[in-house]
Formats: sequence, structure tokens, C-alpha cells
Amino acid sequence: MLTFAQVNFGANSASILGLIYLLLGVVYLIFIVFWLVKYGARLTSWALALYIIQAIFTPIIMLLCGFILTFQGWRLDPILQFGQLLLSLLIIYLLIKDIVINAVYRNR
Repeated sequence: MLTFAQVNFGANSASILGLIYLLLGVVYLIFIVFWLVKYGARLTSWALALYIIQAIFTPIIMLLCGFILTFQGWRLDPILQFGQLLLSLLIIYLLIKDIVINAVYRNR
């Protein structure tokens, strides 16, 4: 006997933010792996270790938060959704800053 769990997916702001997290997590994973393969040999051992830790944990956390917000975001109060929006804007800013610094300024 098969039972299927109900998945409640709505088009509210938290679910849309979760989808953005999922998309950015995959894009950041692709970017950081490509960057480490291409330019990782230039880094010192400590910097390389920190970038590898960042390459492992940042996309995992973003994907996990994206899944949670996508499927359970309808339960959040509006003030918590606003807090998630502010945190996501901060994370997006830091990811873009990391990408721009690595891609543009260090690889001239």
C-alpha cells in the first residue's frame, strides 16, 4: 500500500524566495567549483582550505533553506517572511561581492 504525503506549495513571497535560494545555490556551486579548478593553485593552503569549506557549506545551506522556504514558507508570519527577505538580500549581496572580487579584481 502506497501513501503519498501532501505537499503544500503556494505562490507567496516565502515560496518565491525559496525558489530564488535554490537557483542561487546551484549557480554559486557551479561558479565556485569552476573558480577553484581554474584559479585554486594560486592560493595559499589556508585560503584554499577556506574556499573549499565555503564551496561545500554555502550551497548546501542555501539549498536546504530554499527547500524549507519553498515547501513550508506558507506557515511563516509576514514579519518572519520580511526577516527572511532581509537575510536573503544580505546573502545575495555577499555572494555577488565574492564573485566580483574573485572574477574581476584578482584575475587581471
